[in-house]
Amino acid sequence: MRSIFTGSLVRRAQQRHVAVWLSEVSAEITSVQYAALEILQKTPGVNQRQLGDELDVDRSTIADLVARMVRNGLIERSDDPVDKRSYVLFLTAAGKTQLAALRPRVEEVERILTTRLTARECTELQRLLAALLPQRD
Repeated sequence: MRSIFTGSLVRRAQQRHVAVWLSEVSAEITSVQYAALEILQKTPGVNQRQLGDELDVDRSTIADLVARMVRNGLIERSDDPVDKRSYVLFLTAAGKTQLAALRPRVEEVERILTTRLTARECTELQRLLAALLPQRD
């Protein structure tokens, strides 16, 4: 009999997500980078700290992520007109094109991962997973 505990199930679900992501979406664009593209589509001009907060990543991780995405031509950063110590971020034309191309593939990942769940179960799964995360102010 297999012992099941939450941490093991979350780890295994994440491993499955990564495997499906790599096969269906991209080996170059990570799910975190995709999430950053979605956020910048919805809130252009967000600063780097705010993007990091939305993605729930630390300062050094968001700095590396942004630098990589700038190098790859997906986003551009410029000085924040309000706070000169900060950058504001925008999707480039290439970033918008990449986002549009990836969106249906990401939807396919969702379909594959939740194929055995009802719509209600999908909603409940998302609610439960969100409940595992620390509350943000």
